[in-house]
Amino acid sequence: MVKNLQKRLRDSAGARWMVLILISLTMMFGYYLTDVLSPLKTLLETENGWSSTDFGFFRSSYGWLNIFALMLILGGIILDKLGARLTGLMSTILMILGVALKYYAISTTFPEGSTLFGHSMQVGLACIGYAIYAVGVEIAGITATRIIVKWFKGKEMALAMGVQVALARVGTFFAMILPIPIAIHFGSELHPDIPAPVLLGLISLCIGLLSFLVFIVMDKKYDKEAEEDGMTVIVSEEDKFKISDIGKILTNKGFWMIALLCVLFYSAVFPFLAYAVDLVVNKFGMDPKIAGWIPSILPMGTLVFTPIFGAIYDKKGKGATIMIIGTVMLIFVHAMFSIPSLSSPLIAGILVFILGIAFSLVPSAMWPSVPKIIPEQQLGTAYSLIFWIQNWGLAGVPLLIGWVLDKYSKVDPALNNGAHYNYTIPMIIFTVFGLLALVIALWLKKEDKTHNWNLEQPNMREESK
Repeated sequence: MVKNLQKRLRDSAGARWMVLILISLTMMFGYYLTDVLSPLKTLLETENGWSSTDFGFFRSSYGWLNIFALMLILGGIILDKLGARLTGLMSTILMILGVALKYYAISTTFPEGSTLFGHSMQVGLACIGYAIYAVGVEIAGITATRIIVKWFKGKEMALAMGVQVALARVGTFFAMILPIPIAIHFGSELHPDIPAPVLLGLISLCIGLLSFLVFIVMDKKYDKEAEEDGMTVIVSEEDKFKISDIGKILTNKGFWMIALLCVLFYSAVFPFLAYAVDLVVNKFGMDPKIAGWIPSILPMGTLVFTPIFGAIYDKKGKGATIMIIGTVMLIFVHAMFSIPSLSSPLIAGILVFILGIAFSLVPSAMWPSVPKIIPEQQLGTAYSLIFWIQNWGLAGVPLLIGWVLDKYSKVDPALNNGAHYNYTIPMIIFTVFGLLALVIALWLKKEDKTHNWNLEQPNMREESK
């Protein structure tokens, strides 16, 4: 007797986890490219003439198209209308095109005095490339989450999301430690080859495209077997996604609490990582060639802990509580970093490790909580709206921090052990974001009891345990 599809494919642990690995590889290469220029900030200033304001402007370009051209929202609608295969393919190609333009900008010498957006031509073109790339990587992230819901719902969903996030953080880990050694290897100590780490990421992302193509083959097989076994579900007109569903999402209180928690929490993490190597160099006096090792502790911590906390949420629940604990740890870390007298690299490493735990706790519970609040046919658009709101923070906060550094935090290197910036004010800003995130997390737990979202309940069905 031929087993039905649920036994042959989706209930096959090997098939589910193979799908997860395939999409996670694409995201891992993408996350490397998100932060590849962060450790190179000092070199961009000394070799290419960038300022902290230029760097903040570049980082803020991540949200230009996602926010103002509403590309993230459009991507979510496309995902709900056309499915994960086509959406994921288009987003991966966009990533490649954006990185290629950024590589061209970083590797090209433009005529002196040429400008774009009020900055040098190199900075301006790099921003355009980064903005195009950001559309691709953000929509790819939404698509990956939607794929996990499809393949893991009722099973190890939070664990799978945790593993996907953890593997993506491996890309962040390599982005912290590899760019400077690669730049020196392909250049020299005196004249590092700054574009080389970007080129490596571009090649890796092409491999990620091939990985996603393999997923497409598996997903088509899934749907074909479902049709052959008579297990396809006819979706009624009432259940199909409609543009009017955006209004339903936006009037859902739970959606707004998750979205606000997301933007506040991530605004205190990703922009921090963008400046973390520069922070370590200026505050703790470490050599730029090895300074990336301290920020790299964060993604390595998430590699271990995110799947663990995801598994706990799957089996034991307590999703809202997990988010509260994570935000409290975030506040503690940034508050400690804001203390001027704290100057020990060992303490810095411990704090980043704690931040890594916090960065494991909140996402491991936050993303699997969305399907408990939002109907499945609206998930793609709901995730895209959350990512869109998050992008306001990812675009605005780096610009704010770069401006603060140039305006209020410059110091005399001769009087401050070679430091060019004092990071006290930026760390206070990050602490404030953490405090606001804690307020939202506490509110979310309170509302969960009222609306019965079951955020404190396990994700796994009894028969799947």
